[in-house]
Amino acid sequence: MRLTPETLEFIHAPDTVDFVTRATDAFFDYAHSSDDIVIGQMLSGRYVLGYVKEENFHKLEEALGAAFVSSVSVVLGLLDRPALEAAGVSQVHRQPYLNLKGRGVLLGFLDTGIDYTQDVFRYEDGTSKIRYIYDQTAEGSPPDGFLLGREYSKADIDAALASEDPYALVPERDENGHGTFMASVAAGKETEDFSGAAPDAEIIAVKLKKARPFYREKYCVPKEQEDAYESSAVMLGVEYILQKARELGRPVAICIGLGTNAGSHDGVGVFEEYLGGVSIQKGVCLCAAAGNEAEARHHTGGVLEPGEKPGQIDLKVGDAAGDVYLAIWNTVADRLSISVRSPTGELVGRVPARPGSAPAADVKLVLETARVQIEYHFPVEGSGGQLSIIRILNATPGVWGIQLHGDVLLNGQYQAWLPITGFVPPDVEFLSAVPDGTITSPASAVGVICCGAYDSAGKSLYAKSSRGPAWDGRILPDLVAPGVGIRGIYPHGPGLMSGTSAAAAVVAGICALLLQWGVRDGNDPAMGTYQIRAYLIRGCLRRPDMTYPNNQWGYGAVQLMQSFHLMREL
Repeated sequence: MRLTPETLEFIHAPDTVDFVTRATDAFFDYAHSSDDIVIGQMLSGRYVLGYVKEENFHKLEEALGAAFVSSVSVVLGLLDRPALEAAGVSQVHRQPYLNLKGRGVLLGFLDTGIDYTQDVFRYEDGTSKIRYIYDQTAEGSPPDGFLLGREYSKADIDAALASEDPYALVPERDENGHGTFMASVAAGKETEDFSGAAPDAEIIAVKLKKARPFYREKYCVPKEQEDAYESSAVMLGVEYILQKARELGRPVAICIGLGTNAGSHDGVGVFEEYLGGVSIQKGVCLCAAAGNEAEARHHTGGVLEPGEKPGQIDLKVGDAAGDVYLAIWNTVADRLSISVRSPTGELVGRVPARPGSAPAADVKLVLETARVQIEYHFPVEGSGGQLSIIRILNATPGVWGIQLHGDVLLNGQYQAWLPITGFVPPDVEFLSAVPDGTITSPASAVGVICCGAYDSAGKSLYAKSSRGPAWDGRILPDLVAPGVGIRGIYPHGPGLMSGTSAAAAVVAGICALLLQWGVRDGNDPAMGTYQIRAYLIRGCLRRPDMTYPNNQWGYGAVQLMQSFHLMREL
């Protein structure tokens, strides 16, 4: 579409909301009959990015019905705060006949940006290993086919690096450092004391746009949490990386070190479905961090039985917790209704399960400052299940009781999630928390390689590494990689990171090596995510005292050299 000044003003306005929905006749019929919507670009030919004013968002929800719920952006956060030997990467680097260091392969990162001035991203002649930086937060000329952000090419970056003041030409910085660290672990240049997993791979870095106020309020994101990003921004970034990979004629491994507890965790929402479609493309590999939620006490679940008393979820809220967001999911065969009891005993009585864009209940408590909102969405497109959302605004300290009433029960299973760590106050948790079922989205997407973390020194699982299964029963993670005390480069210099983001960066680098072997060197020209997963799973190290696959270690600890040994034996 033509970027008129009016269009740009609409898109960038603070009261504009973006969303990604399936490109259905129902949506286009509504959009073409309405003056409220600006249609943006297509994603993968199946999804469309759209923009609407906050004041008209609920009109859109009402027009498209419950199916639109999975199209509403979710808010993601960063999943973190001698690995290569353990993962079998160094052995592959040293193998003279393989000669695999990522040559001819791209590594794509969707994160907080990248400090392009670091030596690990520069060749010996001083030029950059970075082919493109796409800054969604910057104003300027967007990349071809895109409606926002600014693009810097390798030529732009090289010119900046050759100048006395690089930031005057390419004013790109990574204020957080997470994106820089991830890129260094996966693709940092080899030096005497450091190497990324794929040191010869080149980089495409996407600096994600921060979540709009509308979504921060919708998901009760704390004001102090700065690193909140929309799923639509991630999808847009993936689309950009794929476009550049096609233009360059290169295979690409894409690393996602972000996650969210929003969504159904079964792979059927628009966000996860889109990534699942990307994962089947030739020459593309998607890796995502499993999350660090196993010990966070942000998940619970159970089974309701017909004729028995209501299910009970007890939620502990500390002092000055602020606003609390809670999502409860149940299967297509059941219908649940909710009642809520405050710590002082005040009751929000059973609220009938009426679907709609507006809350089914919005109750200001009499003796407390808290406000309780309850809304229902069903049937949710994809699973057909029910989503019940509870917001407790200005939550009173103490234990909140949430009762689940089975209006219709055939299956009885339910799952409940609080937001991920950092997106909910640290003193908000379930009293009867369940560590299983804590894989975050989009790692729970079908097709994406889901990476957990372990301590390669102690040979033990990283305690915080999220555990499966997915809501649809799939065993996750797929595998674990070194994720404790991982060395990398921050904008301020060398440092360490622990968590599944670091593990995902290691695996992304490994995937780049396999893409070089398979696609660039011609050993498996049709290689993509599914083939790479299979190769890695076969080579995983497994303990004799453990049954695999399981929902903590997946199929075991990644070991690339062993994968190649097993290929040789075929």
